Amino acid sequence: MLLSFDMDLSGKTILVTGASGALGSELTNVLSSKGANVLGTATNNDSAGLIPAKAEVRLLLDFQEPDSIQTLTDYLVAASQIDGIINASGVVAFGPVSELTVETTKRLNAVNSQGPIQLISQLFGKLKESSEAGNQPFVLNITGVVAETPMMGMAAYCGSKTAVHGFLTALGKEWRREGIRVISARPGHTETGLASRAIAGQAPTFPAGMTTEHVVARLVAAIEADEKDLASSDF
Repeated sequence: MLLSFDMDLSGKTILVTGASGALGSELTNVLSSKGANVLGTATNNDSAGLIPAKAEVRLLLDFQEPDSIQTLTDYLVAASQIDGIINASGVVAFGPVSELTVETTKRLNAVNSQGPIQLISQLFGKLKESSEAGNQPFVLNITGVVAETPMMGMAAYCGSKTAVHGFLTALGKEWRREGIRVISARPGHTETGLASRAIAGQAPTFPAGMTTEHVVARLVAAIEADEKDLASSDF
């Protein structure tokens, strides 16, 4: 029988991508309050100013640019301990497939799936080091309910999220033997303001969503309790 142990976040070094956003900033504050050292990323210098002051370090990361991912991972491999990765980055687009542009599809895939896949893969060595030190490393990606239930009018967005969910599901099985936990978290609609910042199209009228505080509390509880998956019904 496999035993699981609650995880103490104090002293852990956790990379939070998208730390300038609604979920990322709340995660930064909550993790910091529990004694974790948070390395927060933002896309550019302007958004980096929105990363909470509690972050140990502010870093730049543009998932649309493979060179940006490479620069960050090279730095982290050389300079930092990594006990956890939380991806809170994402972009959304709305509208029928017939109106999609190639540029919109490319950006959705880069930010929501290809970029995170590159980042997570290139930090395997740091997570393995953490595992060997007994630090219970983890990867958590905020994937979203659309990975379970794709929705019309959001096909390309759902496709990008389904892609990363499939990657994470397989990766969890692959890295389990390395002592690295991988979680695809799929909360339902959350009031982050993301829908109002769509890169294409206009959001439909959604019912009131969950608060960022509720979602983040559930995410952190799952990390601490050694949970392996977070379906939409878990929120």
